[in-house]
Amino acid sequence: MTVIDISASVMQFLLAFVVVAPLLGAVAALLPAPPGLKGKNPDQAVLRHGVTVTGAVLIATIVLAVGFDHDQPATMQATTDISWIPALDVRIHLGIDGISLPLLLLTALLTFLCALYSYFKLPAGPSPKAFVALVLVLESGTLATFAVLDLLLFFLAFEMVLIPMYFLIARWGGGQRQAAAWKFILYTLLGSVVMLLGILLIGLKSGTFDMVALATDNGRGLTTSVQVIAVLAIGLGLAVKTPMWPLHSWLPDAHTAAPTVGSVLLAGVLLKMGTYGFVRILLPIAPDGMRTFAPYLAAFAVVGIVYGSLACLALARTGAKGDLKRLIAYSSVGHMGFVLLGIATMTPTGVNGALFANIAHGLITGLLFFLVGAIKDRYGTADLDTLAGATGAALYGRAPRLGALLAFAAIASLGLPGLAGFWGEMLTLFGAYSPAEGLSRPAFRTFMAIGAFGTLLTAAYMLIVVRRVCMGEHTPHSRLSPDDRAPQAAGGPQPSGAAGARPAATTPQLADIQTYEAAAWIPLAALTVLAGLWPAVLLGLTDPAVQKLLAGGKS
Repeated sequence: MTVIDISASVMQFLLAFVVVAPLLGAVAALLPAPPGLKGKNPDQAVLRHGVTVTGAVLIATIVLAVGFDHDQPATMQATTDISWIPALDVRIHLGIDGISLPLLLLTALLTFLCALYSYFKLPAGPSPKAFVALVLVLESGTLATFAVLDLLLFFLAFEMVLIPMYFLIARWGGGQRQAAAWKFILYTLLGSVVMLLGILLIGLKSGTFDMVALATDNGRGLTTSVQVIAVLAIGLGLAVKTPMWPLHSWLPDAHTAAPTVGSVLLAGVLLKMGTYGFVRILLPIAPDGMRTFAPYLAAFAVVGIVYGSLACLALARTGAKGDLKRLIAYSSVGHMGFVLLGIATMTPTGVNGALFANIAHGLITGLLFFLVGAIKDRYGTADLDTLAGATGAALYGRAPRLGALLAFAAIASLGLPGLAGFWGEMLTLFGAYSPAEGLSRPAFRTFMAIGAFGTLLTAAYMLIVVRRVCMGEHTPHSRLSPDDRAPQAAGGPQPSGAAGARPAATTPQLADIQTYEAAAWIPLAALTVLAGLWPAVLLGLTDPAVQKLLAGGKS
């Protein structure tokens, strides 16, 4: 069933447009603007260009989803298959199914919302032209990663995002940005070198880099030893990007230093590239190798769940001087642990849970980083002790809409039933209760119990954060200085009449959610509720595709 019947050639064009348009837009952003489009402010013109290009890509992706045949989500659609390097049998092979389509939509949506937010609140740094171009290159590489069906093209797209994210952190980030950017690039590049060796091993031993053909073969053309080596090599590269404990240490530094939109894209999109690689490449192409490493992957995953939660609890305690952005970054380590645990079960239930948790994490954590960035802009700090002090945030009293949305995002993150965060974690734990044949049931049930304990820890630190930031003393005679209040008015053009502003006679001026912020945040909150109340929208797409992948290409 398709909502609108769109011809195959138009679908092919739309998918190619979605992948290529941001790259062309990045080139156009660096060129001088035509005289009629310069306007009075060239900087705003290039930011408007970024909104236009990402908006066009989002519309094309939505049309692609509308034309997608929802009765056959396990079948690759909108496919393009053109020979590129005949000597190596490398092809420009594009296509989408029920696994990749939600990730394309998530990427296009988050990038558009980041471009819209940046139009009004550009982070301090060098030329806006370079900023817009880097965001668009990042979008192109991420969309290509989810759309390509050739292993070498997947590797190129996977690597394409590293340079723009490095510069976004290094040039537009906050304190310690250079060290954080170098740590990010070194970790991910070293992981990618090992991953390339694994990809070459699969291609040389099987005679093809075509991901569809390799998935259909389901490892029958590869010996068990080759599969084990390939999973180890490719898995290490993917685990760094995910990130899996103990290869996660680049993530908190990168998130803490990155500008708001950099953190949103890093958490909401880039981390998904690693887990997508596990599902798209390793599960169907090297099932025997995955079965060998699945217990170890699950063990690392549950350690990450507990470790990330304990790190968040340590940062949230009074007197720890914990950075709120760093805390949300560590929460990502725990949430991505659930995704890895679901993948390690090698069952349809677990893998569907992992894919659902992927999307839920992108929506919820993207919203959390938007909110924390806004709080930091208003107060000039993300230090939790400062925000929780007598002169701190007290959002319920000073900016009630902002406080309510932060509480909503935190509750969604801890997995409250009825919101998107619940289904992924629950399905993952169900998958661990009954793992695939050949995996140790007692071991995975132990992992399930540890993961369930991790959900309690998540609830603990999220509720502590809400209590400390949203509640607190709200007195008429606050000691906030004018300098503390200055960040409210900083940035690009802001709509007048900020909602929820309180009279200066009773409280320091603190802008509540403004119109441009609501435009960037409300879609994420609405989709979090929609996915929580109607999970079949997503599971109806992923389940047939997952069943086919795990069955070796047989529906």
